[in-house]
Amino acid sequence: MVKLTEDMKEAFSKVRIFPFATASKAGMPNVIPIGMCQLVDDETIWVTDNYFLKTRENLDENPVASIFVWGPEVGACFQIKGDVEVKTSGEDYDKAYAGAKAKGDKFPAKALMVMKITEVFECISGDNAGKKLI
Repeated sequence: MVKLTEDMKEAFSKVRIFPFATASKAGMPNVIPIGMCQLVDDETIWVTDNYFLKTRENLDENPVASIFVWGPEVGACFQIKGDVEVKTSGEDYDKAYAGAKAKGDKFPAKALMVMKITEVFECISGDNAGKKLI
């Protein structure tokens, strides 16, 4: 797996809403805004499924996703791609469920998406736009 750099981890920590992209097995794309997104270590991101529909269907068919890290407070722009495992039980899921419930009863925490980072790409315009960073 790929590990984020310290600068990338700091940028990630400043973002509150992330675009989260998936695609069906046939390649139909879908992107949603997510707020319950947590970097749990240098190579793993947790995304809590509260209200996913197409996103969950896509991940069941095609367990890969992408997260876009950008914002005026970030000072960077990069795209993280990774393989996703859907969990609906176990210690990790229980932690994510408790975290969602701590934010309010309106969050059902139906599943935990455990994303293992496989690639990171540059998003800033210029000569390095779209180039693989790690």
